[in-house]
Amino acid sequence: MLKLKLPVIVVNFKTYIEATGLNALKLAKICDKISRETGVNIAVAPQTADIYRVSSEVDIPVLAQHVDPIKPGASTGGILMESVKEAGASGLLVNHSEKTLKLFEIDFLINYARKLSMVTLACSNNINVSGAIAALNPDMIAVEPPELIGSGISVSKAQPEIVKGTVDFIKRINSNVIPLCGAGISSSEDVKAAIKLGTMGVLLASGVVKAKDQEKIIRSLAEALME
Repeated sequence: MLKLKLPVIVVNFKTYIEATGLNALKLAKICDKISRETGVNIAVAPQTADIYRVSSEVDIPVLAQHVDPIKPGASTGGILMESVKEAGASGLLVNHSEKTLKLFEIDFLINYARKLSMVTLACSNNINVSGAIAALNPDMIAVEPPELIGSGISVSKAQPEIVKGTVDFIKRINSNVIPLCGAGISSSEDVKAAIKLGTMGVLLASGVVKAKDQEKIIRSLAEALME
C-alpha cells in the first residue's frame, strides 16, 4: 500500500475546466515539479477520465475523486475501484461533501480499498462524523465544513475549534488515522494554521485550480510546510 510522506498537500481538481483534460495534466505536472524541488509530498485527484492521462506522466500520488461501493459485475455506469487502480490511481477520496455516502458505503469502500492496497482519504463535515469515520479505519480523514468549501475563508482560521476538536477526537478513536483539514484553504498562512492545530496536511481545490498563477500558489503552500 502506498504510504504518503507527511505532511501532504492534496489537490482536488473537481470538475473545473481549468483542471480538465490537458489542463489536468498541466496542473499535475506543476504539482509534480514542485514536489520534486521542495521535497514536500503533493497528491492530486483528477476526474476519473483523466486518471490514466495524469498518472502516466507524473510520479506523485494520484487519487480518484470517487468510486462507487460496488464490486465487478453488472453495474452499468458505476465507477469501479479496480478500474481506477488499473488507470493508475493509488488511492481515493471517500465521502466528499459533493459526493456523500452512507456510513455502510464508506465502510465498504475503506475495507475494499485496503484489500486492493489503495489509500483512503475520507472527508467529514464535523467533529462527530470524523469520529464515526475514524472508527472505520481509513488512512486519512479531512474535516471540511461544507459552508466554507470554495469560499476562500479557511477552516483553519475561521473555525479552528472544529479542526482542533477533530484532531483530538480522531486521536481518541483511532490514533492510526492521519488528520487533515480542508475548506477554504488558499494561502501559506492557512496551511501553517492547519499544521499548528495538529493536522498533517491539507485538502484543497479552488484555491489552487482557480488561481491565476497555479505554480506560484502551489509553491507557496509547499514552502509553508518546509518551515
